[in-house]
Amino acid sequence: MHPEPAERDTVAGLGEFGLIERITSGRPQSGSTLLGPGDDAAVLAAPDGRVVASTDVLVEGVHFRLDWSNPRQVGRKAIAVNLADVAAMGAAPTGLLVGLACPADTPTELIDGLTSGMWEEAASVGVGIVGGDMATAQQIMISVTALGDLAGRPAVTRAGARPGDVVAVCGRLGWAAAGLAVLGRGFRSPGAVVAAQRVPTPPYAAGPGAADAGATAMIDVSDGLLADLGHIVAASSVSIDVWSDRLEVHQRLIDVASALGADPLHWVLTGGEDHALAATFPAEAVLPPEWRAVGTVNTGSLVTVDGRAYDGPTGWEHWRHP
Repeated sequence: MHPEPAERDTVAGLGEFGLIERITSGRPQSGSTLLGPGDDAAVLAAPDGRVVASTDVLVEGVHFRLDWSNPRQVGRKAIAVNLADVAAMGAAPTGLLVGLACPADTPTELIDGLTSGMWEEAASVGVGIVGGDMATAQQIMISVTALGDLAGRPAVTRAGARPGDVVAVCGRLGWAAAGLAVLGRGFRSPGAVVAAQRVPTPPYAAGPGAADAGATAMIDVSDGLLADLGHIVAASSVSIDVWSDRLEVHQRLIDVASALGADPLHWVLTGGEDHALAATFPAEAVLPPEWRAVGTVNTGSLVTVDGRAYDGPTGWEHWRHP
């Protein structure tokens, strides 16, 4: 018995193994992939002898909305947020594993869009999706594991910041938060901030570059600059003071904030999902050109802005936000 035409256009009609074939067939892999999709597990080369690994889960309605983003944008975002974590360790990505769960009546066209975006973002750093898993669920959930190689560098963790270090950032801050505010009001423009919310643009190469320049600690800014610097503070047993006048508050953010009655600096300090990188460097280090100094590391145990505690939430935390 063959499925009806309408059923063939869903994941149930295509079936698990048909869907896997559709997602992986003909897709290129990087040289680090010794054995790709199709077996019980993939095999990747690990020239350094160490493997950097990070996993993120994206849940429909929490991390993305399909009335705000198209499937291709969601796919790109799912990959980008994981690759940013690998970059924040000072590593270059080598491969990706993807777990996908969705309802049986999910259109194959939607899955095509998701996976097209995933492969597009993976290709931007020269890696492939080497394996994963499929499952039935009540809503779409995407789990991505990114793997990376340190190429002989020491891993740059959150625990190495020292008093006297300079705090620097690379990448955009506040743009995704502005886009979220716009979408939350029911608007779809300005397009630049909405696009930043839909698909982040992490500075992938800046992570290994910072490691080579002597970064002592580094983190992916996923939940907000102040919140994520707080993780470095906790791990390194230091304090950090951020200089607000050194942060870039783009005119576009100022314009959007003015229209919405918001504070653009608040977006820059606390907005998540841009996936910029924040790092600490020795005072004598020469910062790579794309990095800008925005603060200093001191003794203590707090994150402050211009020497004072920040008034209000410092970023996103699951289970403590609606």
